[in-house]
Amino acid sequence: MALRSLYVDFDSYFASVEQQLRPELRGKPIGVVPVMAETTCCIAASYEAKRFGVKTGTRVSDARKLCRGIQFVEARPAVYVEYHHKLVEAVESCIHIDSVLSIDEMLCELTGSMKQYERATTIGRQIKETIANRVGTELRCSIGIAPNPFLAKTASEMRKPNGFVVIDLQDLPNCLFSLNLRDLCGIGEAMERRLREHGINTVEDLCNASKYKLRKAWGGIEGERMHARLRGELVYTPPTRRATVGHSHVLPPELRSEEASFSVLNKLLQKAAMRLRSYGLVAGALLIRLKYIDGRSWDTKIGFDPTSDTLEFLHALSRLWAVRPKTKAGPLAVAVTLFNLSEEKSCSLSLFKNDRSCERLNALIDKLNLRYGKNTVYFGGAQIGLEAAPMRIAFTHIPDVTIESDE
Repeated sequence: MALRSLYVDFDSYFASVEQQLRPELRGKPIGVVPVMAETTCCIAASYEAKRFGVKTGTRVSDARKLCRGIQFVEARPAVYVEYHHKLVEAVESCIHIDSVLSIDEMLCELTGSMKQYERATTIGRQIKETIANRVGTELRCSIGIAPNPFLAKTASEMRKPNGFVVIDLQDLPNCLFSLNLRDLCGIGEAMERRLREHGINTVEDLCNASKYKLRKAWGGIEGERMHARLRGELVYTPPTRRATVGHSHVLPPELRSEEASFSVLNKLLQKAAMRLRSYGLVAGALLIRLKYIDGRSWDTKIGFDPTSDTLEFLHALSRLWAVRPKTKAGPLAVAVTLFNLSEEKSCSLSLFKNDRSCERLNALIDKLNLRYGKNTVYFGGAQIGLEAAPMRIAFTHIPDVTIESDE
């Protein structure tokens, strides 16, 4: 069976971009943080910092204890998106990118003579050289090549950083036996626990298990898909569709009041509404979540007729806010999520109201903000929190800077 997939995974991406742009940070432990505060967490760490145990989610105060001399830099999402597009162009000049999976992961399909070992490895080396020459020497990547995307991703994780691993059919399954179950994509804490309940404690156990046993462990067809993937087979995976649009934000100390946190929620919801419209979608429900300084959290949701109207969402937000619990603890973080999504073009119009004027208003606000910058026009409830919650990059969402940037 020929090699079919090449996976590119950029190492410590946010931190690497900072080290590329700031030579004084190269070779030093750094942590990338959303805001410069001791109470926040690292959203990325350089490999120099990772060697001391600093990773995504490590609190700044804890990172200082783990790694003396670590330097912190405030995240610059727009810059990371800019470099992402440069990297896409660099890789595309070597081989067509079949799927951009996240801001730091890309999947390429090997076709024709590319499926041969020598040709595939030549392309992998060319990608690394092209990135170094066109984008920067600090933007290193780990490349995995294998008979299917699942194994190619697994290979890209096996020798980080700056790795290059090829898994050929003849290497299977023995080459996987040194991995832990959680090293495989699709196996998290809960799935690992279920596998152990079925007597599967190692990757070797997993590879030796029958198709029936894996179907039983997964509780469905996904077990059979895993059985096939581990053997290098190509597996059709149904396309996923967007299920939610939302934003969250950890509040800085000056915004940890009820009035300010409601204003930040207001801003987050206005951003989410604009994104929703850019996707051509409508939402039928809203969820808000509050996390408090004392560690407690609360959330609630409300349904409504499918819409993309910002004013409708803000009215729903006010109704949810009115039933929030009364507590002395100040708010620490807030989040909004629009869900029950559907395509606007397939949505039936309401019999009880005329949305045309709202559509025109939303379209005009979006147009002005796209042309003159975010927050040129906004609903007044966001005033206090207007400078909060800048653009963020989620694991699988690459922001459109023209829509999501506040600049």
